[in-house]
Amino acid sequence: MIRAILLCLPLVLAAPVQAETRVPTSRAEIGLGFAPVVKKAAPAVVNIYARIITAGRQSPIFDDPFFRDFFRGFGAPQPRVQNSLGSGVILSDDGYVVSNYHVVGMASEIRVVTTDRREFTAQVVLGDEESDIAILRLDAARDLPFLALRDSDHVEVGELALAIGNPFGVGQTVSSGIVSGLARSGAATGNGRGYFIQTDAPINPGNSGGALIDVNGDLIGINTSILSRSGGSNGIGFAIPANLVAEFLRQARQGNSSFAQPWAGIAGQPMTADIADSLGLVLPEGVVISDLHPESPLAQAGFAVGDVVTEVDGQTVNSPAEMKFRMSVAGIGGEARMTRLRQGQRETLSVALIEAPDAPPAQETTLGERTILPGLTVARLNPAVIARLGLPLSARGVVVLDPGPYGARAGLQPGDVLGAINGDQVDSPRDVERALSEAGRRVQIDLQRRGQRVSLRFRL
Repeated sequence: MIRAILLCLPLVLAAPVQAETRVPTSRAEIGLGFAPVVKKAAPAVVNIYARIITAGRQSPIFDDPFFRDFFRGFGAPQPRVQNSLGSGVILSDDGYVVSNYHVVGMASEIRVVTTDRREFTAQVVLGDEESDIAILRLDAARDLPFLALRDSDHVEVGELALAIGNPFGVGQTVSSGIVSGLARSGAATGNGRGYFIQTDAPINPGNSGGALIDVNGDLIGINTSILSRSGGSNGIGFAIPANLVAEFLRQARQGNSSFAQPWAGIAGQPMTADIADSLGLVLPEGVVISDLHPESPLAQAGFAVGDVVTEVDGQTVNSPAEMKFRMSVAGIGGEARMTRLRQGQRETLSVALIEAPDAPPAQETTLGERTILPGLTVARLNPAVIARLGLPLSARGVVVLDPGPYGARAGLQPGDVLGAINGDQVDSPRDVERALSEAGRRVQIDLQRRGQRVSLRFRL
């Protein structure tokens, strides 16, 4: 995995340096508080104002193709403008800024304001909804203050931490606390479903995308969400680790417009005490492989169903989200060293870090008017499509990407895996197009939906 610290630009990789942290040892140090740290870090934290244009609501009657055509031009929904408020962190002096995807990902207009009241327009150059990270580039920016990225693998529970952001739009605010936990996975709300640093430093709406820093003023995470029933801070906040931010910045500088995610091609589950006991293990550790795609790089390296992955690049993994995080930080194109536990024996294997293969070709197809379900969009299943839609690794055949207006009325949904149409098996988009072109007035579509067999029957 990447064990680098952002030192200067262009990006320079060096051996990891662990910051020295300690508690105040004198009355003078206690009197200073966090003022020197905040003075150093605060200018690199910005306020972000995003404008999002969404389609207006329309009457459900317009979902019916007949009424939509009949009333064409009447009662058309008007677009609505939503304003989003959040924070961001400057990562380079030439204007790369990180924030949350849920703040800026869908924005049509983004305005960034620095602490010295300079304003910049910005564009999202790389974003990922699942990771909830977006990298922005400020227009005509130069000589900006920025924060150094600390190796977040060296962050420890109990360290002092400061959260800097713009909660509730009141202006830049600093709150203090400690690092409450590490390797939190699946605990955050919103779009982020990854691996997080937990802190009790108060985080409120508007803090999203702001900085979580250590006592040296280095960035250890990007504040992304909280657990709260009231909407305010209850002392349980989550931040995306700086190491993942560093990989996003690297890919943005390379010109990527979407995040290249290494593909494991496995389904796994955390080790439980019962599973550990059945395997004869003293301690429950690692991720148990429950399914493995034939094209998986782990399969190519020698892993099999039932193996336990205990480490990735020397770092312990105890959940699928943690394993995915470790692979993401390592980046595409290299190899990761993964430790396998099989029948009580440990072995470290090299696993290629690749994107999910788009083979065989997906052949994404939208059906035309000659079929009974015009507007239906389907694709052949392959590893890339399976990964994008989160489908089971064993899924085969053709998947629905968009049911279209007529397909939606028939009961089709995105993610449905088509098996047969009127009893004829369909293995490609061309098979679907032919079957729906030749279908009579009675149609039966057999499919798989969220692991359940479904049969749709309708009459034209």
